[in-house]
Amino acid sequence: MTSAHHTVNDDVAETRKDRFERGMEVLGRVDGEGGRRVVDSLADISPELGHQVVAWAFGDIYDRPGLAPRDRQLVTLGMLTALGGCEPQLDVHINAALNVGLGTEEIVEALLHSAVYCGIPKALNATFVAKKVFAERGQLPDSDRPGPAQPGPAH
Repeated sequence: MTSAHHTVNDDVAETRKDRFERGMEVLGRVDGEGGRRVVDSLADISPELGHQVVAWAFGDIYDRPGLAPRDRQLVTLGMLTALGGCEPQLDVHINAALNVGLGTEEIVEALLHSAVYCGIPKALNATFVAKKVFAERGQLPDSDRPGPAQPGPAH
């Protein structure tokens, strides 16, 4: 079986540099500049952490064929929301979700859905990060979309 994706069996001959280079390619495709800024910001304090984010998280895990990139981002948004306190990472991954084809409505719906499992405060924090990202990208959803039924005028 021939695959363009990395598998565990390929590890034997692969160098640290190979993993990093593949990870940088995946990181650029998924997270774009936001991901590169995170890695660059680690250069003076923990270059090894930056290397692991690139080589392991993106080179090994994100590059696996088992989930489509958009599905990986939905899972990531749910987990970062559930963890709480991950707003900087949510910023990067909401951008990534848009980069890999998720729409603003799908992201908002995923964050709403997360409220059931991790609580309204965490879902609110994540949704406000999404609002910021959407505004920065000129993609705020229309404010006139239907919501819960509003009571009509009293007769």
